[in-house]
Amino acid sequence: MLIYSAGLRLNELIKLRVDDIKIERITILADKMIIQLKTYLKEFKPSYWLIEGADGGCYSARSVQAILRKGVADSGVNPMATVHTLRHSFATHLLERGTDIRYIQDLLGHSSIKTTEIYTHITQKGGRTIQSPLDQLDFAPKEIIRN
Repeated sequence: MLIYSAGLRLNELIKLRVDDIKIERITILADKMIIQLKTYLKEFKPSYWLIEGADGGCYSARSVQAILRKGVADSGVNPMATVHTLRHSFATHLLERGTDIRYIQDLLGHSSIKTTEIYTHITQKGGRTIQSPLDQLDFAPKEIIRN
């Protein structure tokens, strides 16, 4: 959820520290994700890394990939989906909702607009506000899902 909510790269997710999360700040982070983060922080109390491995160290990229592969298999969605597909979906859905490509470029951290232009196969509609696409999905946050 966090990758899709903010358009993160896998490495950005696993390198997030607890101190990096400032929920009160204005951000594109989905309101639904903020609810999940508050629940997660309260329940798991990570000490340094936002998502810690069993030994308290940084969670591994392979573990995140394995969780996504299981979720993809269980859901029956495109079996070719990867963790990076969530980032692509974030950008594509923003563009579909009319967000200017220059804002998307900034949110994704692309130094060149050419990198962001891979999403322009979607018609731009010229939106006025940026909101995480996760907030557009029709579901209510529930308790933390455990593996």
